[in-house]
Order: sequence, then structure tokens, then C-alpha cells
Amino acid sequence: MEPVSEITKRKPWVAWLIFLGTVIIVFVLGLLASSIVERRSESKVYFQMVSEIPDWEPRNEVWGENFPREYESYVNTLDTSFRSKYGGSATRDALEEQPEMVVLWAGYAFSREYKQSRGHYYAINDIRETLRTDVPQPGTCWTCKSTDVPRLMNEMGVDAFYKSTWKDLGSEVVNNIGCQDCHDPKTMNLRITRPALIEAYERQGKDITEATHQEMRSLVCAQCHVEYYFTKEDKYLVFPWDNGMGAEAMEAYYDSTQHVDFVHALSKAPMIKAQHPDYEQYTTGVHFDRGVACADCHMPYKRDGGMKYTDHKIQSPLANISGSCVVCHRESEEKLMANVIDRQDKVYELRRIAEKNLARLHIEAKTAWDNGANEQEMAPILALIRQSQWRWDYIVASNAMGFHAPVEALRTLGTSIQKAQEARVLLNTVLISHGVKTPITLPDISSRQKAQEYIGLDMPALIASKQKFMTEVLPEWTKKSVQTEGQMIEPQ
Repeated sequence: MEPVSEITKRKPWVAWLIFLGTVIIVFVLGLLASSIVERRSESKVYFQMVSEIPDWEPRNEVWGENFPREYESYVNTLDTSFRSKYGGSATRDALEEQPEMVVLWAGYAFSREYKQSRGHYYAINDIRETLRTDVPQPGTCWTCKSTDVPRLMNEMGVDAFYKSTWKDLGSEVVNNIGCQDCHDPKTMNLRITRPALIEAYERQGKDITEATHQEMRSLVCAQCHVEYYFTKEDKYLVFPWDNGMGAEAMEAYYDSTQHVDFVHALSKAPMIKAQHPDYEQYTTGVHFDRGVACADCHMPYKRDGGMKYTDHKIQSPLANISGSCVVCHRESEEKLMANVIDRQDKVYELRRIAEKNLARLHIEAKTAWDNGANEQEMAPILALIRQSQWRWDYIVASNAMGFHAPVEALRTLGTSIQKAQEARVLLNTVLISHGVKTPITLPDISSRQKAQEYIGLDMPALIASKQKFMTEVLPEWTKKSVQTEGQMIEPQ
């Protein structure tokens, strides 16, 4: 065989090729070594605990002593300055923006007040202040609001926690959503602290402990950002996933259990109230199909010097397109924002058609009852109203104006509109048969105030009752609190 030296004399480019290859190999090995050293140093830093964290420690600032970067970014959820076209962290009154929703929820507490949720740091304040909690509520309503919940479930037992009342636990629940909800204090591994998610998996024959780390970066969110209901007898929290997570699958589950959240005050339809099926919708979208986790978009990685960590300022990706969307997409920030808004605009268009149809349906159904319609005539109409509004609410109650799964959102709203139109055809026949001239003249529900007056809400009295709670009951909760150290920061 000819020696390499002879080859390089005859073909100098071979020497350069060998030289460049060696440089590349050395460079790659250097990067690998650097990465290994960095990961090891991060591991040492992460687990050189300043103080030991007890198993059910609810105070986020105690965790923050060991993880200051994550804690400091988490505290930034106090920031409510970002507002996108359809979302963000700024407070917005949904009933004022879409007053038809007051009519859709007549007979249910959501007709009193429905504001867009703010950052996690406001979870306790917002549930205390909303007019909806002036209606007697079970302790189950605290489940997703505080790091005190795993502690209380451990101390009281899950059944006892659910069976208590919302006011019973008011002095115990003082620490906002945070570290304890998602992390094991010994290993910092992601973990599930709410039993409803584990139980939903078990009923489907799945073991949630087999979930990958990437799957867990969505499942910790799915503890709360989901559709759920409380059982009638003991207020036990259940995720209705036994038949699947789509709108029709969960509707079939509710029908099989004869579940009714409320009977509509106008139409008398037996209604299902959607909560916030964000995870369910996400599983039908392209990001889920590509293996993208909730945290990838809402909690992207950041760097502080040589340290890489997860940004715990959980927020809309539109507030940080460069840190979230651009990591995978190569378009400009302006183009990506336009793509999102374009899809949301289309969802919003169908959403408005659906809710206007539903508002008319409830009012027309009331007119039919008032003019002598009977239960046999109304039964198929009420079933269609229930189906139509559930599909509408499945989209509206979720965050992102359908962007988690735009195709599924448009399909679901389309079927909502179809069901509403079927109901209107049947209802028109009933109205005519009882001598009602159609179309009927609708009341003025062009504002939240007018719509609330129409359905009979005495808003001044409801507001006064809530103010009494804030000035008399809430201070007593503070006095009784067993968690005064590390109590939540009161946002200004």
C-alpha cells in the first residue's frame, strides 16, 4: 500500500482534507466534553440544596431559596401587562365583550361574572373576589388554586377534602399555584399531585407513571387545564375521559351518567358547563402530534450565563415569540403573530355565530313555554340546545381562541351551529302551533348590564354581598390561617 506521505505529495488536497477532518472531530469532541461538564456542574448546583424542602411544603419562597432563577421568573406572573387580540394576562370582561353569554348561562353563576384568568400568582385572589363564589361551593373548587391543596389532601384525605365546603378551607388555602403542584421536593422530578388525573388514566387502563419526561411537561398542566365535573353525592372531582377527550366523546360520557350542571333558567334545557378543556383540545392539534409539550411554548428554556433553566413565567407564547415559537419556526415574529391571529379570527367568527344562535334559541324556547308548549314537544329541542351549547362551550371555555387545535375548533363550532339550526327549525314549528308569530322580537341584550337585567339578576345586591364577604369573612380567614409565614403576596 502506498504511504500516506506519498499520497499527500501527489495530491496535496488530501492533506487538507485530513487536516479539516481532524479539526472537525476535535471540535465536536470539545463540544461534547463541554456539554458533559456543564450538565454535571448544573446537576451539582441544582442539588446543593440551601435548605431541605419538606414533602408537602406549600410556600413557593422556600423552594425559591434553592431555585432562585425559577422562583424569580415565577413571581413575574404578577405581570398583567400583556394583551393579545384574544388573550394575554390582562384582565378583560368576557361578558361585556360578548353579552350573549349572560343569556347562555342564565341560571348559573357564570352569568354573574366571567373574566379572563390572569397569571398563576392571582389564582387565590381571583377565586376569592369573583361573584361566582358567592354561590355555595364545595371544597373541590380549591383543587387547582393552591400548593396548599396537596398538603390538605395528605392531611385530611382526598374524600374529606372534596366533601368540605369552599368556605371551610378558606383560611387554609393561602399559597398560590407553584412549585409543590408539579415537582417532587427531593428529586425535582415532575410529578402528579392531583388524584383526578391519575384516576382518569387508570380508568382507561393506563399507568401515568410510565409517561416520559416530555409527556410529563404537559401532564402536570393537565392536572388543572382540563374539563371536569363534581359527582353529585360527594363532590368528587372526575375527568370525563372514559370514552375519549373529544367534545362528542365527553358528551357521550355525560349522557350515560345523566349529568347536568344546571337547568337553564329560560329554556329549561339540562345543560353541561364546560370548564377549560385546554389539554383535551391540545391533544387534537398539530403541536401534540409533533411531540411539542405545553412547557415548550408556555415555559421555554432560558439561559443565565452558563446555566440553562425553564422560564416559570407561565404565559402566552405570543408574549415571547422569540423564545417560544422561533425556536422551531423560521419565519419572522411578525409573520408568526399574523398566522396565529388569522386562525383565531376564523374561530372567533364561527364562535360569534354560534353564541348568537344559542342566545336566540334560549329566548325562543322561553317564549314557547310561556305560550303553552309541553314537555313532549320541547324534549328534542332541549336535547339539541344542550348538544349545541356544549360544543360551543368546549371551544370558548378553553384558552387560545382555538389555536391549540384550529381545525378541531372550527369543526366543533360548525357542529354547534348545525345543532342550533336543527333546534330552531323544530322550535319554529312549536311556536307556530301555539299561535306565536315568528320570528319573535328579541329583547335588548347588547351589553352585559342589559343582558343581566333581562335574565333577572340583581347585580347591585350580588356585588354588595361579595363586598360584605371581602370585608367581614376574608379578614377572619387571615386571622385563622395556619400558614401565615410565607402567605401570598397581595398583588397591587
